[in-house]
Amino acid sequence: TVTQTANPHPTVSLKIVDKNATPETKALYANLWALSEKGFMFGHHDDLWYGRYWYDEPGNSDTKAVCGDYPGVFSVDFAEIMDNRHGNQANDIRRRVIIEAYDRGEVITACCHLNNPLTGGDSWDNSSNEVVKNILTEGNATRTKYLQWLDRCADFANNLRGSDGKLIPIIFRPYHEHTQTWSWWSSKCTTEEEFIEFWRFTITYLRDVKGVHNFIYAISPQMDADYGNGVKGRLLHRWPGDDYVDFLGMDCYHYSNKQAFKSNLTAMSALSLEKMKPCGVTETGPEGFDWTDYWTNHILACAKGSRVSMIVMWRNKFVGSNESDRHFYSVYPGHPSENDFRAMYNDPATFFSSDLPDMYSMPAYYEVK
Repeated sequence: TVTQTANPHPTVSLKIVDKNATPETKALYANLWALSEKGFMFGHHDDLWYGRYWYDEPGNSDTKAVCGDYPGVFSVDFAEIMDNRHGNQANDIRRRVIIEAYDRGEVITACCHLNNPLTGGDSWDNSSNEVVKNILTEGNATRTKYLQWLDRCADFANNLRGSDGKLIPIIFRPYHEHTQTWSWWSSKCTTEEEFIEFWRFTITYLRDVKGVHNFIYAISPQMDADYGNGVKGRLLHRWPGDDYVDFLGMDCYHYSNKQAFKSNLTAMSALSLEKMKPCGVTETGPEGFDWTDYWTNHILACAKGSRVSMIVMWRNKFVGSNESDRHFYSVYPGHPSENDFRAMYNDPATFFSSDLPDMYSMPAYYEVK
């Protein structure tokens, strides 16, 4: 007799904010979930654009110079595409490196350190609690200006195509670190209701008004400490609602506090499973570190046992010969952690560019609605 068994491959069904997302965007979303069952992608902000000792050299990468491979995730900033810096020639480089990353099959994520549209200050200008209030007010001059900024974002996204002619999916991460007080959208400058309305307004405008269908929407509270029983509440700080968030991120500048990193990874993994939304560390790294065992002892050891799709290091600033400038967060040739980085690279739980499956084709037994 033949015994009927349960389906060995039940379909995993995920929900996405944009029901009209492109097939490649939905495929990426499914792959973010699937890959986290095996390990995590290593990522680095601006890695293809500049490194500690070089700037705008096509094909260069501090990561590749150390391990022979590009990061699996390329992080970039969209602010200068959008705000009053939009005429910056650097945006040509930004477009080029995004296309290069996509053409190799890598994953792109974008934050937005937007200038203050009311005061004219930078992202860190938290001098007014009227900015978001004004953006949300019909007919207000700040709203008119900010809609122009969103229009530029949409224009860039809607014309961002790989060599295959397809729109490039972006994990879009606006209003990051909203748990903190430093930015004009922060908890110092907005009420909970204002922040949630602002988040929903942004997504609704890009998706429904401007027709952007290649964004996966990521939220990223700052999680620097061990929050104990309050960790889930901090991850859900000013949560805009399940219908407005695709990806659970966190910016974790815990420096050497491994327990904080581990507990936050564990909590985020649990919330990811509860909400059926992929998750990852969207920024981390100890500025100017010189530890020789950072990668295996602080990243790999903490990540194992968690279910995160990516761990993304913040940038290595281009300093040329100015060795006194220690603004770097990842490895580069000559750094004391080089050998340890290669050990992490060779671990089967880490995914770099050449390790990735086809992130833009829907994996078997998945559907995204």
